[in-house]
Amino acid sequence: MHHRIAIVGAGLGGLSLARVLGVHGVESAVFDLDASPTARAQGGMLDLHEESGQEALRAAGLYEEFRALILPGGEATRVLDKDAVVRFERDDDGNGGRPEVDRGALRALLLGSLPDGTVRWGAKVTGARALGDGRHEVTLEDGSAFTTDLLVGADGAWSRIRPLLSATRPAYTGVSFVEADLRDADVRHPASAGVVGGGSLFALGAGRGVLAHREPDGSLHVYVALRVPEDWADGVDPAGTEAAKSHVLGHFADWDKSLRALIADADGPLVPRPVHALPVGHRWERVPGITLLGDAAHLMSPFAGEGANLAMLDGAELGLALAAHPGEPEAALAAYEEKLFPRSAAAAAESARNGVSLFAEDAPQAVVELFTAQP
Repeated sequence: MHHRIAIVGAGLGGLSLARVLGVHGVESAVFDLDASPTARAQGGMLDLHEESGQEALRAAGLYEEFRALILPGGEATRVLDKDAVVRFERDDDGNGGRPEVDRGALRALLLGSLPDGTVRWGAKVTGARALGDGRHEVTLEDGSAFTTDLLVGADGAWSRIRPLLSATRPAYTGVSFVEADLRDADVRHPASAGVVGGGSLFALGAGRGVLAHREPDGSLHVYVALRVPEDWADGVDPAGTEAAKSHVLGHFADWDKSLRALIADADGPLVPRPVHALPVGHRWERVPGITLLGDAAHLMSPFAGEGANLAMLDGAELGLALAAHPGEPEAALAAYEEKLFPRSAAAAAESARNGVSLFAEDAPQAVVELFTAQP
């Protein structure tokens, strides 16, 4: 089969691109390895930034629908030290520019805005190659293949499309996350619900942190963050929950019991997630008929909250560029990448700086100063 525009990856970035193209009457095909839209959980809450994620939703014509998904009070923030002393606290007065929304609900909004059949589920890409004149062939795990005039890699950290543009691979940042959930927190875990509050919690110490946020269903989603070797995560076996908790809690022996409870009382398995990133300023030379967006283009640590926001903005701006240059895909790709590279480099640098501040020896002092300086 042949497609004029093929997008690999049905994450927020790829779907934003498909939607903006559709708004402008341009058809595209999206290929995703998941068997269905509900094949796996989509993660926790996102704070949608005015200048990026929200701008993308405006371009997609979905801004008002997005407003209905916002978690009331979700922008509330608390910063604690390892002794559970509150070092900074800010309530959500409804006037903030980064409202919280469930990632799965946002993805469902984008999916629901596309014509039936736009996304091909169960289509795992195994390779791609250039055919000349800007055309590419993409092979799938089931042995089938398709060709395309314009190939967009929106397939995340370990992109199968990136190697056609760049030999650079993500590297371990030195930080590993472990994710956990406390369900029905107000009823089953009231003390932990009180510690987290109505929005987000940053409990920080030297080289360690417990980050958490409240979700619309009343659960608490927790991220334990540690500066550890990459293979440390091998000790967090999701099949052995108590052993995994013990492995993690060993790093928090001198922390207040209310913070340790966010790990010790977790419901279900702990999920290890070593944090990888591409080099700050990652870029490539212009290659006809192909480009990248989101994590495939600029994977960065999560410490500026920019990953999903930039992916959506990338998708929207690429869609707008293609719509503005009908019949001139190379002009559109050049215009898109000219803005992409400096924007993503600045965000990646900010994420790296914030990662240093979060886990500094005097943490959470630098983070308190960061929040205090914000209007």
